[in-house]
Amino acid sequence: MTGQHPQVLAGRYEIRELIGRGGMAEVHLGYDTRLSRIIAVKLLRSDIAGDPTFQARFRREATSAAALNHPSIVAVYDSGEEQLTGPDGSVSTVPYIVMEYVEGHTVRELLGEGEAVPIPEAVEIVTGVLDALEYSHRAGIVHRDIKPGNIMLTSTGAVKVMDFGIARAVEDSAATVTQTHAVVGTAQYLSPEQARGEVVDSRSDLYSAGCLLYELLTGQPPFVGDSAVAIAYQHVREIPRPPSSVAADVPEALDRVVLKSLAKSRDDRYEDAAHMRTDLLAAARGAAVLAPAVDTWTSATTVLSPAPVPTPAPSPAPAPPVAQSAVADEEEDEDKRPSRWWVWALIVALLIAAGVGIGLLMTDRLGSGTPAPTATATAASVPDVKGMSESEARSAIEGAGLVFVKGSDVASDEIPAGQAVSSEPGAGTSAVLGTEITVHFSAGSAMVEVPDVSDMTQEQAKEALEKAGLKVGTVTAEDAAKIAKDKVVRTSPVAGTSVKRGESVGLVVSTGKTSVPDLTDMTQEQARQALEEAGLKVGDVVSGDSDADHKDLVLSSDPATGSQVDLGTYVSIVVGSGQAASLPVPDVRGMTQTQAREALTGFTQVIFQSRTTTNANEDGLVLEVTPAPGSTISADTLVTVTLGKYQAAPAPTASGH
Repeated sequence: MTGQHPQVLAGRYEIRELIGRGGMAEVHLGYDTRLSRIIAVKLLRSDIAGDPTFQARFRREATSAAALNHPSIVAVYDSGEEQLTGPDGSVSTVPYIVMEYVEGHTVRELLGEGEAVPIPEAVEIVTGVLDALEYSHRAGIVHRDIKPGNIMLTSTGAVKVMDFGIARAVEDSAATVTQTHAVVGTAQYLSPEQARGEVVDSRSDLYSAGCLLYELLTGQPPFVGDSAVAIAYQHVREIPRPPSSVAADVPEALDRVVLKSLAKSRDDRYEDAAHMRTDLLAAARGAAVLAPAVDTWTSATTVLSPAPVPTPAPSPAPAPPVAQSAVADEEEDEDKRPSRWWVWALIVALLIAAGVGIGLLMTDRLGSGTPAPTATATAASVPDVKGMSESEARSAIEGAGLVFVKGSDVASDEIPAGQAVSSEPGAGTSAVLGTEITVHFSAGSAMVEVPDVSDMTQEQAKEALEKAGLKVGTVTAEDAAKIAKDKVVRTSPVAGTSVKRGESVGLVVSTGKTSVPDLTDMTQEQARQALEEAGLKVGDVVSGDSDADHKDLVLSSDPATGSQVDLGTYVSIVVGSGQAASLPVPDVRGMTQTQAREALTGFTQVIFQSRTTTNANEDGLVLEVTPAPGSTISADTLVTVTLGKYQAAPAPTASGH
């Protein structure tokens, strides 16, 4: 570790050896002393720690990644800033991010030899990336720098996406680009809209994922060039060769998926990561895919490209080195020189526009003397069916000479249920006549209420939840009065809660058991009500001896209080009669006090008194008991026991004679 960084951050994170270095940060192995776990700590490089641009980006990474919790995204545990005092007394701030430590290697290392990986492995890696992107896009965060160096493969083969350093919330992506004129991302994986400095959205990440898939399948990125600007120009203007033309083992279905993800127009790409993943997995197993044929893109390119003109194309060679570095490579951060890229992007765009204008002008002049041949329409523009009913969408698509296919329904808070949300290919896309156009319709709001499934069987509850657009989650059991065994007691979240469509809802089901409540000192009616509330029934009612205060009150129950029993069990109760039991008085004469007390057990009122005796043999023994021994009395009658207390008789007085 360098001397500029502290040994311990925030009093708990130990900084250990350096394990990685990037354009703006160093990553160290670390140890969390509070939670006793290995971590990774990313520290802003000391030479740029004072730069506000890098500090803002670093904080943005912490904020973006911390908002995401997904198995395919490297977790962020904590972040902060440490104040350091230098040898000269100056104080500097070192921002840091505490992350999950992932043991493995990056996809960049996997591709280090420039060789393609096996197709199943390539599909698995990109599927993991798309899983992460689907989650982050749903959270409103666009990564903007998907590349092999930002994808980790763990020792167990899991995929982890990291480095949200240039991620942006979808709603502020446009403002950021137009305000700073900065192009963010890495040249070989840059989307056309990023290269042009336009609004960036989730489909820009799908383009970068397509570049990643291309390189995994072929061993090389879709575009290469002598400079970053040259590569960016190709992203904007050129259609890549199909992967199968580079690697012969790539099937045609994968060619179609790759080229659709690399479409120049975002509307021609996949609608979202989930749709791209579905097509990718279908292509991998040899099933039909929604992506159009490969020659569709070639045809579209031919139509859009300007006619050849004698004016030579501008060469990128004169571009000074500072312009080439405007689009960052894998280790350099482009945020430092935003205005350079914008200037050169504008120059390239102007040159392209000039070439197109000259070409059209010359074509018009050369063709003015000879009538142009009539073209036969072989393609049509996909109509915009958003908001249409199924019949309306079908009519619009078939009226354009295309084939209508109904796709899966999707949740939408904007489009009412039953109306079209989107199409594949997207509206405005040029498609060959007869191409299948898959239309997705709204399933209704993305938020639904958890239905009340209490007292239903698990199967009935599952049907009700699925009908509401939800899934059954964890099932647990607990005792519940009045709910039969295996029937639902409640849900988690509880019924009536609004949740996202497709969320899992936990079920709590009844064990069919309940506990006997404490019925002591209740009246019979109160005891009956308490038992019914506990899911039990009153059994035999037996009268028991009691004092007058407990007459008609419950003395005990069978089963006893707290016993766990089946629902519907009968519970017997003993009710006080108000009369104590009748018992015979035992003969305790001649006994000690302890012996007499034991013999009189059952009598509720027993008192002991003493009487003087001159017989030493009667000392401490019972002389008399009242009522008389053998008589039968109520157990609550007072019994008096008299004990002898020895006292010697006085000596006789002597006569005076």
